[in-house]
Amino acid sequence: MSVVVGDMNAKDVNNTEISPSTKGDLSKVSSEFLAQNESDLSAWDFETAYKMCTEALSEYYKAIWNGSDIDFDTYIDNENLKQYTQKKVASQYDLFLKNKLTYNQVTSVDIGASQVDYVGGDKSFFYLKLDARVHKDIGNFAEPTEFLVQSLNGKLVIVDWYTSSKDSYDSTVRGEFQTINNPDIWNNGEWVSTIN
Repeated sequence: MSVVVGDMNAKDVNNTEISPSTKGDLSKVSSEFLAQNESDLSAWDFETAYKMCTEALSEYYKAIWNGSDIDFDTYIDNENLKQYTQKKVASQYDLFLKNKLTYNQVTSVDIGASQVDYVGGDKSFFYLKLDARVHKDIGNFAEPTEFLVQSLNGKLVIVDWYTSSKDSYDSTVRGEFQTINNPDIWNNGEWVSTIN
């Protein structure tokens, strides 16, 4: 699928040079992902948003399979989403450890965008649907993950993150077939309490 964002589309995003982290080298992870315009998100921020999400997703897979650390403060500002994502990582790693699957380490992660949308307005955001192919010592697997990204004080942050594959943590806890389009979802205390 090709969705136009600025003067590029999702097909071009797959051909955009992204940091080595999409190939598994996380030694040069950015500490901040700055917006082009400090006061608001613009369509021109999609490359930075894409880079941030690919780095976060690569780190996530290494955390759940290899037991690596991940600094959610780099990517997430909302405490509710941060706590949920930490629980997700801990739960997945514990499950793989319990089932003696952690011997098969993640060696690299290739990520491409199947959809990128910029939604303008008062609370503008990016919707990114990324397809990850996770390479392990033995074998590989693929699954889609959806992100919503906004600008907060001139820094891009992930405001929602949902992996929709069958039996994923998100599908089990949040429910299958979710529509990921509400950047304020983690600010809804009633909804967050149902998830916890």
